[in-house]
Amino acid sequence: MATAPPVIHDADIARRNLRVGLMAFAGAVFMLGLGYAAVPLYEMFCRVTGFGGTTQVASEGDAARAAALASGQQISIRFDASTASDMPWTFRPSAPTDTITIGQRDIATYVARNESSRAITGTATFNVEPAQAGKYFNKIQCFCFTEQTLAPGQEVVMPVLYYVDPAMLEDDNMKGVEQITLSYTFHRTSGPDMAAPAGIN
Repeated sequence: MATAPPVIHDADIARRNLRVGLMAFAGAVFMLGLGYAAVPLYEMFCRVTGFGGTTQVASEGDAARAAALASGQQISIRFDASTASDMPWTFRPSAPTDTITIGQRDIATYVARNESSRAITGTATFNVEPAQAGKYFNKIQCFCFTEQTLAPGQEVVMPVLYYVDPAMLEDDNMKGVEQITLSYTFHRTSGPDMAAPAGIN
């Protein structure tokens, strides 16, 4: 004798639907959180590993330890500068290249000038080439750490204090690298620009 199929009551269906709905909502919240976390997590990964030519941030203590390991070997540093298409600044390195001692801190300067009639705020993105040099290129101080605001027609010299870690000499991936290129690109920030006072162009 065949048995009748179990009867599913409306309350059971409602409970199942509620469970599925809650699971879907939790999944959506998790994916949203993951989306927000992805950028800072990626930036942290790049800073730690030097991935994609991301440079490192170093303290004075780090610089002193690197200097103690310096062997006198030198490397050429090339400096590159550009601006985004909507950025009304001129931006250039003070010198195109420099030869430094690996492990010794050095200073480079860039010159920026606001060519517009408004105060403009910008922020600089950066990387080094070859990409594998990123984890050995350490900045102690840099204009790229904060936003920069220039008044109409204002020109400033922007320094970066840096060193190249002597550990690069032990890395097979750095064998044959004779020059590292440090590149900056200035981008306009989204804040409102301020018009120049009367009489300033």
